[in-house]
Amino acid sequence: MLPLPEHPLRHRLNAELHSRPPIAIPGPEWISYLAVTHTGSSSDDEQKHLAGLCSMLGSGLCPLVEGEHWVLDAGALRLKWERHTEFSSYTFFRRRVAGDTPETTALDAFPADWITGIPGAVVAASHIELCAAAQNPPEEVLEGITRAGTGLVATRVADGAAWLMSDFRLHDGFSRYTIIDKHLRHRQAGRTVQRILEIETYCMMALLAFPVAKDVGRFLGEREKELSNLMDEMSVAGTPEDERSLLASLTRLAAAVEQSATRTAYRFGAAAAYYRLVQQRVEDLREQRLDGYPPIREFMERRLAPAMATCESIAHRQSDLSTRIARKSALLRTRVDIELERQNQELLAQMNRRARLQMRLQETVEGLSVVAITYYGSQLVQYLAKGLNKAAFPGLSPEIAAALSIPVIALVVALGIRRMRKVLAAEERAG
Repeated sequence: MLPLPEHPLRHRLNAELHSRPPIAIPGPEWISYLAVTHTGSSSDDEQKHLAGLCSMLGSGLCPLVEGEHWVLDAGALRLKWERHTEFSSYTFFRRRVAGDTPETTALDAFPADWITGIPGAVVAASHIELCAAAQNPPEEVLEGITRAGTGLVATRVADGAAWLMSDFRLHDGFSRYTIIDKHLRHRQAGRTVQRILEIETYCMMALLAFPVAKDVGRFLGEREKELSNLMDEMSVAGTPEDERSLLASLTRLAAAVEQSATRTAYRFGAAAAYYRLVQQRVEDLREQRLDGYPPIREFMERRLAPAMATCESIAHRQSDLSTRIARKSALLRTRVDIELERQNQELLAQMNRRARLQMRLQETVEGLSVVAITYYGSQLVQYLAKGLNKAAFPGLSPEIAAALSIPVIALVVALGIRRMRKVLAAEERAG
């Protein structure tokens, strides 16, 4: 036991390095393969279906379950199940026996009702015949296929340890491969079969993006034309209303393109990843070219690579269109902002003019206020002088007292208003 605490994911990550090992193939064998997408099915549904197969073949069978990797060994019959991110694979093995015909398949040995009940939709299906070179000389097999006029991909794999032949076409829904074993070791034969099946499966999964790319290509063509028309309108737009209308149209166009990019990003990204896996598996086959026959690498480069290049081009085109729309939207938004700033400046200028008018009116009102206050103040002095004239100062003229008080009152009021104005200005500067 380790003296230190372990990371909680250590064992799970280590098991991932050893997951999905190839099945050792000790001799001539029939292999059938199905890859089904996860259409309305879960891992539990698939495992329950596999448990039903155990009951059909014999209650004593004990499948080896390791996470999402499942192996059933019934002697002459074996089944390997793997669950991947987007699909699950079923690989059926059946040993060759005397009396087998070229039409024999591994699926024939399994219950037909159980086969048809596998959950999901088939995306890849293959039959592989693994035979020994001693009983099936490669030259004779190639000559017979050539006489039949079938286009053939033929190559030597595993550094010449085996021969591989296929036309990569569907026959009754299945592609067919012939592997002629010259001196493959048991695990090496299993790895070779697994690589061939993975090449076909990953090829089909990568090609799922091709129809999407075609649809997106048509969509982008329409959106690019729409963007071009909007740019033409932008060059002649003369009013703020026109520019705001164009900006709204560009915003709707950007939303449509971003929605398309979000919807297709995973499919295009997955296609690129699957294509890299296909290239890696082809490299792992370690092919040796046969004169007069294209190898698998050449077939994939001629047939699969253009489709993947199309998907990559459409993905870049979509990203470029989104960038161009964003750039033009920013340009138009700048024009709209500049126009708004100009309108704001005009509004501020009008407000300044109004403020100056109000200031002049206020000064006028202040002048009138001085006159009014002086008038009422002089009247108070006149009333006061009348009272004093009758009470204590008989010779005091009320009119003369009021006249003399007018300059004094006006000066005091004017100085008071001036002082008040200075105090308010100081408070405004401090604020």
